[in-house]
Amino acid sequence: MKPHTVLVVDDSKTMRALITAALSRDPQLSVVAEAADPLEARELVKRVNPDVITLDIEMPKMNGLDFLERLMRLRPTPVIVISTLTEGGADATVQALELGAVDCIAKPSARNPNAMDQLVAAVKAAASVRLQNRDAWSPASRAKLSPSETAQEYRPNNRIIAIGASMGGVEAVAALLASLPENCAPTVITQHMPALFTRSFAARLDQQVKPHVCEATDGAPLVPGRVFIAPGGDAHLEIVGPNVPHCRLQKGELVSGHRPSIDALFSSLAHSFPRRSIGVILTGMGRDGAKGLLALRAAGAETIGQDEATSVVYGMPRAAFELGAVAQQLPLGAIGGRILQMSNALKSGGPCR
Repeated sequence: MKPHTVLVVDDSKTMRALITAALSRDPQLSVVAEAADPLEARELVKRVNPDVITLDIEMPKMNGLDFLERLMRLRPTPVIVISTLTEGGADATVQALELGAVDCIAKPSARNPNAMDQLVAAVKAAASVRLQNRDAWSPASRAKLSPSETAQEYRPNNRIIAIGASMGGVEAVAALLASLPENCAPTVITQHMPALFTRSFAARLDQQVKPHVCEATDGAPLVPGRVFIAPGGDAHLEIVGPNVPHCRLQKGELVSGHRPSIDALFSSLAHSFPRRSIGVILTGMGRDGAKGLLALRAAGAETIGQDEATSVVYGMPRAAFELGAVAQQLPLGAIGGRILQMSNALKSGGPCR
């Protein structure tokens, strides 16, 4: 097979050299061009038509976000954003993911020494993404969505919603949450993102959807109308009891290659509140979440997987489906409505025990 072609865009000559060297070591990848700014990148995109672009969004001459917006509108191409691990870098990166970038990697630092290995894996996965599957979940389309149930038509029945997502998940999670009313069942989400980025992700979601969204904190109780995002970094988000479910940030080793891990979230619910849980696995590369979702289903939980047709990357949903962990496989646009059917006391026959 021919290697996937990559265009590297970064105003730092040193960073371009580091990225190019890392990608070139993999026989499945070929860096065909480098650009020091978006204007140069724009011409190179037309000339070399790369399979994937790595993009620094803090550059001279043209803002990287402006370049990305034009690229996704005129010549959609899988983009991996490489960002500084700062508050400002995190805010810009989340905006880039909303504009259509498929993943983000923090630049190498003492806090992220494995950045280049992560980048190689992300670029290889991005080469096979289905950008057409994100059209229905773009910010413009999402703005037209309204909750499937109004607060008056919906009363939570004691269910807990647990969602896992990775590559392509920023738009998928936002679209799903846009279909929930402000008094939705308590919801917990593990989205693979670096530290600091999840805080910006939660803040932006909180401005866009009706439920209140924030980063999870240790000990926070799960109550209706609250959505908790697992903080990126050195802890797994788990849900524990014994009576009132609450968040626990558990420090520890990687689980299924990740921290926070979707498997860790699902497995904690399978142990503590299996029959009250609804587990949902969305777009993403790899297998994180498959074993945890299987444990949930085996313990009596409802489980849902995003279908291939609407997944940007049908990796995690496929792994869960093939393992037998998915009870229902649905297009992204139908998942919110199904969650509401199962978690609405007014339609499901009363509280779930």
